[in-house]
Amino acid sequence: MAGWAKHLAGIKGVVLDISGVLYDSGGEGGGVPIPGSIEAVKKIKTSGLKLRFCTNETQATREKFVEKLQRLGFDIAVNEVTAPAPAACLILKERNLRPHLLVHDDVIPEFADVDKANPNCVVVGDAADNFSYKNLNETFRVLIGLENPVLISLGKGRYYKETDGLKLDVGVYMKALEYACDIQAEVVGKPAKMFFQSALREMGVEPHQAIMIGDDIVNDVGGAQQCGMKALQVRTGKYRPCDEQHPKVKADGYVDNLAEAVDVILKQLCE
Repeated sequence: MAGWAKHLAGIKGVVLDISGVLYDSGGEGGGVPIPGSIEAVKKIKTSGLKLRFCTNETQATREKFVEKLQRLGFDIAVNEVTAPAPAACLILKERNLRPHLLVHDDVIPEFADVDKANPNCVVVGDAADNFSYKNLNETFRVLIGLENPVLISLGKGRYYKETDGLKLDVGVYMKALEYACDIQAEVVGKPAKMFFQSALREMGVEPHQAIMIGDDIVNDVGGAQQCGMKALQVRTGKYRPCDEQHPKVKADGYVDNLAEAVDVILKQLCE
């Protein structure tokens, strides 16, 4: 039994990252499932444990993203996914903010019901090819021209993995805008504490009753631990061996993949 399994007493819920844990995105089919991950999700769902998928995906609406995962073979529903764009829309409406959007074309429908006239803030997501100099400069001009500039970022990841290799993530461009405008972004998504708390509320469990499984040592593992959860890092996705010597974040356990993590969790819960 893995050494970290002894810390699982009282676990009632599992929170899963998606990209790099369930599958690697990219390619003609939209991605490739990581071996054993489809079966691992099924095992969690039949175990009695509560399950929530917590993603920083901002290249598609939740509906389109879930449709893709279903085509890949995953048992997943839209109402099981906590994602940044819907959470950001709630914030915008609550604070009467009108965003200038620098996001992926496919996620724009998430903001259909948000007033975008005469922007008084900026929302930046993983815009992929939309991160051109022209678009970044236009976004900078909007932000620097505001009396009280507000920058909302749908995550702060440095990079992620697709089937053809690592790709720069939204955090890189968020930092550029922060530096240019001498401001600090408000992060909606992992590792923000409120984002994890939202997932826990939706599951109906307390932080100490949940375990996070992710491939990002800072945003998945570190973010969950700061919220009071246990956290495992998988050696898939963006994982690199140096993550296990991270100067600030130490996972509660390291596993080769999601399948291994789920087998150990379920075996421990049966004892």
